[in-house]
Order: sequence, then C-alpha cells, then structure tokens
Amino acid sequence: MWRVGIDVGGTFTDLFAWEEETGQSVTAKVLTTKEDRALGVLQVIAQARLPIERITTLIHGSTTATNALIERSYPPAAMVTTEGFRDTIEIGRQRRQHLYDPYQTKPKPIIPRRYRFTVPERLSAQGTVLKPLDEEAARRVADRIAELGLGSVAVAFINAYANPLHEQRMREILQARLPHAYIALSSETRPKFRELGRFMTTAIRAVLLPVMSAYFDRLSTMLAEQGFRGSLFVIKSNGGMMGVELAKQRPEELIESGPAGGVAYAAYLSVRAGFPRAIHTDMGGTSFDTSIVEDGRGLVTREYEVEWEVPVITPMLDIRSVGAGGGSIAWVDQGGALRVGPQSAGADPGPACYGRGGTEATVTDANLLLGRLEPTLGGKFPLDRGAAEEAIVRLGRRVGLDPLRTAEGILRITCENMAQAIKMVLIDRGRDPRDFVLVSFGGAGPMHACFIARALGIPRVVVPAYAGVASAFGATAMDIRHDLETFFYAPVAGVDLARLNYLYEQLEAQGRGLLAQEDLPPDRISLSRSAQMRYIGQSYEVETPIPVGPLTAASLPQIVQNFHDAHRREYGVASAQFAPAFVSLGVTVIGHNDKPPILQRTAASARDPRKGERRVYFAGHWLDTPVYDGQGLRPGLALRGPAIVEYAHSCAVLPPDTAAAVDEWENLIITVG
Repeated sequence: MWRVGIDVGGTFTDLFAWEEETGQSVTAKVLTTKEDRALGVLQVIAQARLPIERITTLIHGSTTATNALIERSYPPAAMVTTEGFRDTIEIGRQRRQHLYDPYQTKPKPIIPRRYRFTVPERLSAQGTVLKPLDEEAARRVADRIAELGLGSVAVAFINAYANPLHEQRMREILQARLPHAYIALSSETRPKFRELGRFMTTAIRAVLLPVMSAYFDRLSTMLAEQGFRGSLFVIKSNGGMMGVELAKQRPEELIESGPAGGVAYAAYLSVRAGFPRAIHTDMGGTSFDTSIVEDGRGLVTREYEVEWEVPVITPMLDIRSVGAGGGSIAWVDQGGALRVGPQSAGADPGPACYGRGGTEATVTDANLLLGRLEPTLGGKFPLDRGAAEEAIVRLGRRVGLDPLRTAEGILRITCENMAQAIKMVLIDRGRDPRDFVLVSFGGAGPMHACFIARALGIPRVVVPAYAGVASAFGATAMDIRHDLETFFYAPVAGVDLARLNYLYEQLEAQGRGLLAQEDLPPDRISLSRSAQMRYIGQSYEVETPIPVGPLTAASLPQIVQNFHDAHRREYGVASAQFAPAFVSLGVTVIGHNDKPPILQRTAASARDPRKGERRVYFAGHWLDTPVYDGQGLRPGLALRGPAIVEYAHSCAVLPPDTAAAVDEWENLIITVG
C-alpha cells in the first residue's frame, strides 16, 4: 500500500510516494493547474502511475490558503466586535514598515470597514462582566449581516480570551438568523491576550473557512470518484499534519502548508544523516523559502505576519519567503538598475524558454543561456534557447550589457536576494551562518546553493537525492501534530499551582481528543508542555519548556532555569536578578507515523554516473564541465567543480573551486571553500 505526499506550489505540483511494505519509491512533477489546484493533484498521481485504490494515506500541502489571503480572493465576510473596537484590525500597531517612506500604505483590510459591526458589551481583563452583552443590538447586527448576504462571520470581543461567555452568546444569536453561516470565535481560535493578533487570526479563520471547505470538499470528491478510499491529511504550518475534516475547521493553520513539507524533510535529514544545525532552503518556480532546523526540529514562531501588520498568532514554523524562483522576472527600475522579482512568470505563461507565450527574461532563461540547465529539462519538454536569448538580449540593451553578462547579473542579484532572506532568519535568532550547513531543496535550489553559501560564509551545502520534490517527501515523513494554547498570566513566585495544573490538564485532554479523531493507538502518542514567559516588565515572551506531570513548588526552580536558558539562547543575555512570569501555556500533542526509508538503492547506482560534458559559463569564462547523473551517484564518490549533477527533478551546479562527496545516505555534500 502506498503513502503519498503531494505539494502544490506556485509553478509545479510535486509528488513523492513510497510503498509501505517494500520501500519502493516513486516521484513525479507536473505544472500547477492554477484554475483548479485539485486537478493538478489528480494529474500528478496519474503521471506517477500510482494505483489510486492502493493509496492508504495521502498528505497534501498547498498554498491555496496563502494565495486567497494575499489576493483577497475569498467571499466577503463580516466581523462583530466590542463597541469602540471596530477599526482595531485596520489601525494595527501604528508602526511604519518603511520609516522614511511618506507614500506607504497599509495592506487592504482582511474584512472591509463596511462589513465590521459593533455591539455594546465589556469584560475585564480577568473575565468579569463589566457590561452585559446587548442582545437586542446583537440581533440587529445579525439581521444586517443576513441582509448583506454574508456567509461567514468573525466574532472577536475585547478580553474574550479571559471569558468566552459573550462570544458564545453572540454565536447563538447569529446562528438563529444565519443557520448556514461559518462563524469563528476569537476565544476558540486562539484565546490569548493582545487584541490585534487575536482579532486578525479570527478574521483570517472566518474568511478562509468557505474557501478551504470548498477546496477540500472538491478534492475529496474528485479523489473518491477515481477510487481513493484512504485517509486524506493536510500539512499544517507548525510542521505537522491533521485530518482533512479538522483542516476545514482550522484553515488559519494552513498558511505555510506548502513550505512546511520542506522543513520536515530537512528535520528528517538532520536526525538521520547527522546535520544538527541546518539552514533549510527551498527554491521553486515562484518563491524562495528558508528556515532554521536545530536538533531535528524546525524553529517555531508566534510572530508571523501574512503581510505588514497582518499577524497570525498560531504557532508556525519560522519560514521566511521572498519572490525569488526560477520564474522570477528580471526588469529595469526607474534608475536604470537591473532588478529580479518578486513578480514571476509562474507556470503560465512561464519563462520565455518554455515556449508558452512568455516574453520576459527570467532566472530560468539566464541559467539556460549560461549552459547550467539541460535543454530538455530532464526530458520533460524542450526548452527554447533562442527565445531565452532574445528576452535577455532585449533586457541587456536597457542596462548596456551583453547577453552573457546580463544573464550572470540576473543570477547574482537573485542569489543575493536569497542570501538576504537567510540573513533575516539568522539575525532574528542570533545564529552564526558559519555554524550551519545549507540544505538545498527545490527544482531550482541546488543550481544556486553554492553561490548563496559563499555569500554568507556557510562552509558546506547538502543536496539530498529528492531535493526536487522535497516538500512532497517531507509530507510523508510528518507526524500528526496539534499545538494548543491558553492565556495564563502569573509571576512564577507565588503562582497558583492548582490553577496551573488544571489548565495544563485541560489542554492535554483537548489535544488527546483531537488525536482520538485519527484513531491512533496510545503507544504512538507523545505530549510536551511549554509556556510563553517573560521577565516582569518585558513586552515580549520566550517559549520555555515545562515538565510533564503534576507541577509542585519543587518544579518551579527548574522552570525558572529553563526560562533563563531559553532567553539567553534567543537574545544572548539572561539575569537571575529579574523575576519571570507566565503569560500563556501551551501543550503539543503528536501522533507518530512511520517514516519513509531514506535510502532506496537501485540497479542504476552501479553504472558510471558521468553522462558527458558541456560548456558552462562561470565568472566570465566558458568551461568544459562534466555532467553527472544524480540517480547514479554512489556513496563515497568524490567530485570537483566545475560540475553539473542532474537529478530527475532538480539540478546541482558546482562552480570552480568546490569539492563534493556522496555520503552513505546518497546526499551530495559540497564543500564551498
């Protein structure tokens, strides 16, 4: 029976599958069907020639939720909030994204002002009712929402994290008038203080509920019609996955669904191949994603922003994305400088060399012109070198450069854009790039990885055997995971231990209830605790590990030490002179799944991997460069740059003055020097 991972990206839809009894694996890649991404899922299964009735588990990662938010392509939704807080999600934190730009504008509101309504009610920060909910006003609001024909509603009252009573009553009133509407409560979405993050996350859930429900219903129906009878799971932003029915209810947890699969592959390699500190990078056709993996875990953030001042406060992998992919378009700005991205040619029309109507020069066109890309894209379809050269010549005339220097300029700018994204992750976390290896994923990633590593001083690059379908591979290595949180503010000294234990027990029971929906045996379930903590007087928190089991006064010194250690790791400083406090509590429950075999040797590995050579342009010179078959690389094989290694779905470029060796796991380990 087959376990299948499918990642729907902006340009390509990737598949990795492994047979659970024999360990046999198969990969496939098709162009993403943007008009209906569910069609691409069926197409990639067909290309892989998988018997769909023998698929027991299908894990799906998608950018559908992200695209709907960025493009504001969702049905109009309403928001109901406390009187006086109608504009909270639009006012934001009153910070400027660009300090000296007088023309900057805020992003378009998730829910426009004309669809935001208020009702009189008020709770204290402790949850005490200061002003009862005005039910007559609430009914008038429900009537108005019904008149407008709005099908989903976000209910977000001030201080509802401390007491959900008013929000729950508002839902009852809305349901009486709008029985089929999607309704999201902030006290259920993420019951934490600071109203902007809670309000915005609730609004995002409300607008995505109809989008993702419709998408998953359509996908489930199409799969069933083809004979699929297995379990459908969806990749979450936190690096785990959940069943499709739960995904329909919690769509705000899918915003980084696509890139999270790549982080899972990097974490998988970190544990099994011995890379304890890795920078995960994934360059596809449209974007470049990067994050940190330490000791087999991707780092998690609670400060993610979909756009400036659009925060999502669910735990998410700390992934940074920039518009740098194979389809990124090169252009000239008003000052006459060459620029690349963030706009992309995508899958349609694609780069000029695809012959699908694209006329703008892209990163893929530059790689083809410089000889770094095989002219048939691994036999998938022929690339038009003449069209690529024509587009780059046209661009070069505008900046006064010949075609080869223009193409090199495109790649150098693109690599610098990607290096800057990596710097953002490392600097924010206080990490030194020289302590890491760069793990390169994506169809286009290994072509540029060595150049990025040199720019950052990273000594080694790792190109795994399945780099071209990394997110799909990572999907099959994922566990079911749920991160649950609740607000609890109290200084550690004098904390109410009975209340603390009660809240943890409630979260754990809730987590086990979610896993019970997946029919997991008890021996496959693990649980961990954490707390968001800070020094009293601080305005930001640090995630701190908390012991499992009943907490007593004897537990507190260890919790305080854990906090100091976490604070020092994140910010380089800690002080026992300042007292810490709890701000919120968290529980992570994990349902462990079988992992794919990391190594599938084939008869092909016995043949000579060298395919021949071709002329490749490096730093102003054409060099005769050997070309190797990535599927034929044997453990222990050593290579020296310049060299090209072509895999089924990606291509690695080794510039001069680099060396590489194949490890026992068939990863290509490149020493950049």
